[in-house]
Amino acid sequence: MAKRTPDRRGFGGSSSDGAGLGGHGPTAPADAADGRLVNLAARRVASPAFAALYAEGIALIDASADYLDGPGRADCAALERRAQAAYAEESRLLSTRLMNLTSWLLLQKAVSEGDMSAETARREADKVDLGAEAPTPEPDPRLPAPLAALILRSLDLERRVRQLDAALRARRPGERPVNAVAGQIGRLRSAFERP
Repeated sequence: MAKRTPDRRGFGGSSSDGAGLGGHGPTAPADAADGRLVNLAARRVASPAFAALYAEGIALIDASADYLDGPGRADCAALERRAQAAYAEESRLLSTRLMNLTSWLLLQKAVSEGDMSAETARREADKVDLGAEAPTPEPDPRLPAPLAALILRSLDLERRVRQLDAALRARRPGERPVNAVAGQIGRLRSAFERP
């Protein structure tokens, strides 16, 4: 299988906030002189930190494919029948998780390179399953150690991508907050007022 090397064009630009992909809120003052605000999450997508995340995702895909198509076959054959079933299920889940993560990373890469609008990427990202927020489970002890390690790496990558996705979806400066209760009441009212 040919190795996929990420194209790092479009990931340039400086990131002086030191936040990387984690932690701080989605907005901060950009320029005290004009008082404008910028979305730091959107800035991170065009940063070297995102380039590193993207490269990590591609490397994990390559490592998983190399293992599952190579040594993983022999590892699976050496397992007892129930462990083979667990291997098959976990490798399927791993492949699905990586496919979804790749889709999301490619969408953000397209935005950072100017090939897609952020709004279009957001709509497309709605179709991507980034998993649910939950404690990282311990891999099945019957699984071969290399597969268990790949699973843990993929879950960690998924967690960080989910955090960045949430930051990108945060309310933009100047947008009015959504009143969820009023929205529900409005929907109920319209339902009861129908003839």
